[in-house]
Amino acid sequence: MRPWGDDDVEPLVRAYRDPTLRRWTRHHVESIEDAMERLELRRRGWETGELLSFAVQEEQSGTGEGRLAGEVVMKRTGPSQESAEVGYWTAAHARGRGVAPRALDALTSWAFDAFAAEGLRRLELLHQVDNSASCRVAQKAGYRFHEVLPARPPFPRDGHLHRRRADAPA
Repeated sequence: MRPWGDDDVEPLVRAYRDPTLRRWTRHHVESIEDAMERLELRRRGWETGELLSFAVQEEQSGTGEGRLAGEVVMKRTGPSQESAEVGYWTAAHARGRGVAPRALDALTSWAFDAFAAEGLRRLELLHQVDNSASCRVAQKAGYRFHEVLPARPPFPRDGHLHRRRADAPA
């Protein structure tokens, strides 16, 4: 995991050309301008503390180089400091190799450490019920299934709510 940078503009556009990623995300990156706007939103999110996002970089063996493999994010928009929502996406080339669960677990550990003094005790992850890959990622990262949430705009289908508590083992 690393901060987003200006060098991520084109890789972000490339990642969002993937139809699977587009199927499961609401906000798409169609152009260089969209990517620049997305990165600016990420910078502002860190300034306000409401949207703490990391680029997930996959190291290419022996080169010291890496390429964009996805994103993990923590949203802190409610009045309570006790809970926050996490999310992620994975680029097509990085799927099926444990990148998402490892990144989500790293974000989770960081969040509980960084915000323990502010009272963070629970992280929640939501996904559509028919997104079985996200369900597996949640479970591998120690997020336990909590309940089914009914569909409501802008979400077209029912969803799963998974939770991980700070005092629970992964």
